[in-house]
Amino acid sequence: MSKIIFSEKDSLKLKKNIYVLKVSEKAITYTDEFKELFINEYLTGKFPVQIFEEAGFDIDLIGYKRIDCASSRWRAAYEKNGVLGLQDTRKTSSGRSLNRELTSKEMIEKQEAKIKLLEAQVELLKKLDVRERMLIIKKKKIRSVDIFQLINEIVRKYNLKNLTSYLCEIACVSRSGYYHYINAESTRVGREKSDLEVREVILKAFNRRGYKKGSRSIKMILENELSIVYSLKRIRRIMKKYNIICPHRQANPYRQIAKATQEHRIVPNLLERNFKQGQPGKVLLTDITYLPHNGTDMAYLSTILDASTGEILVHHISKRITLDIATDTIGKLTKQRRVKLTKDVFIHSDQGSHYTSPKYQKLLKQKGIGQSMSRRGNCWDNAPQESFFGHLKDSIILASCKSYDDLSAQIDKYITYYNNYRYQWGLKKMTPVQYRNHLLCA
Repeated sequence: MSKIIFSEKDSLKLKKNIYVLKVSEKAITYTDEFKELFINEYLTGKFPVQIFEEAGFDIDLIGYKRIDCASSRWRAAYEKNGVLGLQDTRKTSSGRSLNRELTSKEMIEKQEAKIKLLEAQVELLKKLDVRERMLIIKKKKIRSVDIFQLINEIVRKYNLKNLTSYLCEIACVSRSGYYHYINAESTRVGREKSDLEVREVILKAFNRRGYKKGSRSIKMILENELSIVYSLKRIRRIMKKYNIICPHRQANPYRQIAKATQEHRIVPNLLERNFKQGQPGKVLLTDITYLPHNGTDMAYLSTILDASTGEILVHHISKRITLDIATDTIGKLTKQRRVKLTKDVFIHSDQGSHYTSPKYQKLLKQKGIGQSMSRRGNCWDNAPQESFFGHLKDSIILASCKSYDDLSAQIDKYITYYNNYRYQWGLKKMTPVQYRNHLLCA
């Protein structure tokens, strides 16, 4: 212990320091705040004398011996009991412990403090366990940021600001990381506000014209219609963060392919998946799909798609899946004036009984249209047409259509949207109609 005796003048000078609680002739009582400050600065590599000097103490007045003693005492207490060991429990200036029995009130306060600490510990561990179980189901790991958030909630709830180191140790995270999280709160608030603004813009494109879209469609709509440029990475991050989900097509394992009779004839595959030939009206794709609606009712949709542009040239809806659905679609094709068919035009389909029918094949010859067929049971040979049906069924809730007329109106509306307003990544981020005009101009 230092032999320096403080005069009344020295005591008044020391008491002006905010880190001094009280001063006697032989001792200085420091605040708990300064002890924590001292330990934090010491752990960063600073010397004890430097820390005292930066805190506004006169080194010559208090002496090097007193600084060394205080440093050793505080470091030993911190290593043994953490931040709790730095709290001042002295009742006299001598620093000796009070040897007496605690009063009933003091005993109750002590037990209440222990109960509060145990409750905070149990609640933290319970919340961590629940969070980890939920993430394990999703095959993810809990992030340090989530743990820091839980600790901050516990500290505020139970008013345990002096026990953050203990709670961080229980949760197996670093104390410095926790304080960095606390100090970066304003930055997080600003980032969250920015993300919410971007979310509103993305939702505007996501729900545009009444059909939900994926990240690439959203990007193209923002660029073409709203003059807003966001990267795909940013759009996908916001969609994932706020659970904006686009419906995904699922493979239908029960799709049946009608068997051709002996008089039906299969033709070769002229297309060989060479869909993009850069000339509208040359390669046409066709198929028929089922449209269940109103509980037990069924309708059927036949379409013809231009393989080069992805545009639906004509479509025909019927209550029956007879041969007429295919022949009426061809009749509509020859009457349409939007796209002029080339001299070497041909139509590609699967090996369904409608397309192997002699009557259908004869009609194509009369109209001067060639014919091509996919390999047996190979849907990839007619992929663009199958893809269109998938998008249509993802976007239209067929079960909500209460009548055939309602279903027909929904189909007409979606095909108009698909041709004129649905941007496609593979069409240079244009709609089918825009891409068709682009090819004709080229």
